[in-house]
Order: sequence, then structure tokens, then C-alpha cells
Amino acid sequence: MRILVVDLGSQWTHRILRTLKYIGVDSEIISCKTPLKKIDADGLVLSGGAIRIGLGEVKELKEVSNYIDKFNKPILGICAGHQFIGMHFGGKAQPSEKPEYGKVELFVDEEDELFKGLPKKFIVWASHNDEVVDVPHFKVLAHSKDCSNHAMKHESKPIYGCIFHPEVEHTEYGEKIYKNFAAVCSNF
Repeated sequence: MRILVVDLGSQWTHRILRTLKYIGVDSEIISCKTPLKKIDADGLVLSGGAIRIGLGEVKELKEVSNYIDKFNKPILGICAGHQFIGMHFGGKAQPSEKPEYGKVELFVDEEDELFKGLPKKFIVWASHNDEVVDVPHFKVLAHSKDCSNHAMKHESKPIYGCIFHPEVEHTEYGEKIYKNFAAVCSNF
């Protein structure tokens, strides 16, 4: 099992790597400019980052569009990765009315594979100014009081997004979320 972490500039990219390795997944961090033909993995995690997807700061992410369109294996976008996936599929990434920073109560709307075995509400770590809305062909899996799309999944492809950070220690069940994603990858 090999899951690569695509670095979009997050301060927590190494935490994603560490979490994946801790749960027994072969993993490494790669640049967001790595050509798709050089990727040999069972899944990808698109990290968060300081880029403002909702403000159009996406020119460095051209190759990430290729991953989404042509990788044909599970992908999990975190924060900016989640926003980029949403925008890539025709959703709107826009500034939030109320940005979320710190501990946030998450409400799981639909268990799905990503939230399998988790409670219907728990605390997650958020750090975002923007949010994604109206994403065609995606179903919302979880929300918070101030963000209607905290997690989503494509209707027919193994593509997920979380605007919160499962890799941050303040997120309850973060390790379990990565284990669940690894299970999706191994069953694909």
C-alpha cells in the first residue's frame, strides 16, 4: 500500500506523512509539479496550503488537475486540496462568511467509507478563510455550524475532500480517517 502526499504548501504536510507512516502506509511527499507519469501509488492526498483557491491562486496547480482527471485511483484533498477539487469540478471556492480557525464541532451527515465507525459529531481542527459550495456530482458528508461543506465525496469516483485537518492532533479520530482512506485505496 503506497499513498503519496502532494505538497500544496501546508505547514502540516509532514504531519500527513507521519500519520500515514504511523498507520503502516508506505508514503512520501511529492511536489505538486510532479508529472503524473512518474506517480506510482495506490492513492494520493492533496495537502492543504496557504494558497487562496477562492481568490484564483491556482496557476501552480496545473499538474494537480491532471491527477484529478487521470490518476483513476482514490484521492483525498485536505483544506486547499479540498477547495481545489471542488473548484475543478465546477463548484465555487469563495471567501467564507465566517472563517474557521481552531477547534470546530463537525457533524457527519453521511457515514460513507471516510467516516466509517466514527461518531455523528466530533471535534476537528480547521484553518480556512474560504469554503466550497455548489459542487456538481459531489455529496456533502459533513458540515459545521459555519461551513456547509466540511467533507465531500464524488458520486461515482473515489475522490474525497475535507476542509478540516485530520492530521492535526486536535482533530479527534484523525488517524481513523486516514485509516479509512487507506482502506478505500486498498479496496480499489
